[in-house]
Amino acid sequence: MNTPELVKTDDGSDTLFVQEPGEHYHSTFGAVQESMHVFIEAGLRKCDQPSLNLLEVGFGTGLNAYLTVLEAHKVNIAILYITVEKYPLPPSVWTLLNYPEIVSEGNPKLFRMIHEAKWNEEVKITYNFSILKLSSDLKNIDYSALPLFDLIYFDAFSPVKQPELWETSIFQQLANHCATKAKLVTYCAKGAVRRSLKEAGFTPERIPGPPGKREMLRGTKNEPFPII
Repeated sequence: MNTPELVKTDDGSDTLFVQEPGEHYHSTFGAVQESMHVFIEAGLRKCDQPSLNLLEVGFGTGLNAYLTVLEAHKVNIAILYITVEKYPLPPSVWTLLNYPEIVSEGNPKLFRMIHEAKWNEEVKITYNFSILKLSSDLKNIDYSALPLFDLIYFDAFSPVKQPELWETSIFQQLANHCATKAKLVTYCAKGAVRRSLKEAGFTPERIPGPPGKREMLRGTKNEPFPII
């Protein structure tokens, strides 16, 4: 992948633009406010477990992981954060990102620890937050080695740019490894994605999106049929 270009978004936070596939990592209307709305407010804050296993598709800039560890500390929940990224950013890029300065109650040390955590190895960041960064293609993940997911942040590049990651078969694999009533949240609200989620075993709902997007999707894993 080409070296990303640093771009300032409307809320003052940074994002990255990559020539190939020709897309920004976050919304240019505001990187932090998009991540807060889609993943923290519509996802994490809708889970009421005292501990959970979270899968993120697309580690990218590390913004979602950073906001999640801050939220975990704030509300005192335990999180195992599993994230998949095929093209990890080098330090020459992620050290330029301004999230620790932009996010209120930010913690530069935590942002650095998340990025410096070894890949393919579970690393404890705080007393209640551990991260497992998988340097891999989502299609090659060995789900049998992972715990069942309670929440999924689906943050891949758009279906236009990475259609292979938005296929029904991908959502089916995820659903098969989710706990009952697990949630999946994504910025995308396309009808084809909603139908794929439903076919895979999620109950999808369109909900208000972040600034610049009218809607987003949240899916809830269906309960299994009772055995009679």
